[in-house]
Amino acid sequence: MKLLSTIQDPTFTKKDYTRLDRFFVQLIKDERDLPFIYLTLRITFILIPLSVLLFMPFVTGWLWWTVAAAHFYVSNFVFKGPFGLMLHCTSHRQFFKSEHGWMNNYLPWVLAPFFGHTPETYYSHHIGMHHPENNLEDDDSSTMTFQRDSFRSFLAYFGRFFVVGVRNLLNYLRRKNRSKLATRALTGEIIFAIGCVVLCFINWPATLLVFLVPLVIYRMIAMVGNWTQHSFVDFDDPGNAYKNSITCINVKYNKKCWNDGYHISHHVRPAMHWTEHPTFFQKTIDKYAQNQAIIFDGLDFLQIFSLLMRKRYDLLAKNMVNVNGAFASDEEAIALLRRRTKRIPLQSTVLAQPEVATAIAA
Repeated sequence: MKLLSTIQDPTFTKKDYTRLDRFFVQLIKDERDLPFIYLTLRITFILIPLSVLLFMPFVTGWLWWTVAAAHFYVSNFVFKGPFGLMLHCTSHRQFFKSEHGWMNNYLPWVLAPFFGHTPETYYSHHIGMHHPENNLEDDDSSTMTFQRDSFRSFLAYFGRFFVVGVRNLLNYLRRKNRSKLATRALTGEIIFAIGCVVLCFINWPATLLVFLVPLVIYRMIAMVGNWTQHSFVDFDDPGNAYKNSITCINVKYNKKCWNDGYHISHHVRPAMHWTEHPTFFQKTIDKYAQNQAIIFDGLDFLQIFSLLMRKRYDLLAKNMVNVNGAFASDEEAIALLRRRTKRIPLQSTVLAQPEVATAIAA
């Protein structure tokens, strides 16, 4: 195990703005989100033109495949992670000021479909269900009832989500009297589907590559992420964010994806700005120790998922942070990791629900 080291994840540092910076800062609600503007512009002027080219009738043969390869690389290895977590951050905290409110539709309605996000579904699921339910019984993306170090269990988890996830989300939202969110999600799904059908008549290979393949990839990655973030759940206290989530510090992923590794503090304070998590983590570190919270130093979610599927608890424990001597040994840490990945039958669980809903920013 590791001792807590210096945090190297990004925080906000005030800087001198250029004239262009100042123009954009006037539009957005929080100046700390200025990097989102430049990411949005890069996606708009790189990925969308590549996508449009694939639909052009004069782009054929080897040229089409060259553009397709460039598109696939840029979409999945350059922009997918940063965009997905930018959408996450702006779902919790309004991006543009209210007087420019129409601009808040640009990410979910214009850019998101190019990454496999059906408009409004992510917001409705994440804000309307996942955070209020906190990975507990009514959260349809809950990991509790699955054996979380089993790849077979993960495939069952992903398969259920992919096949009936939207239906279950709509049923949940209606049952909880969140009909507006249900309508938004259903509208987004229908418009995305109609758009893809129409585009298939124009150019089905381009539609497959630009919209349908990203849909499958995104939903797989989303489930890998949620599975890993909530792989280690305390049987006796599953509603405790310190005991049902994990934190990853000092990883490149946090620099690329807006400190998404701080999943415990995100569930503790869902509306916290992404730049505040490292500081909040250090200020509340005793709370992590008291709950034997699982903190990894130098491992990101994909690496943790890979180790978990191979049951390499030795390597997971090796990269855990032992805060305030919360664990007496690696063996104790391994035992806790194994215990927290065990399937939790709902009828045997005390589903203690923390009061998190009021902290969620719509």
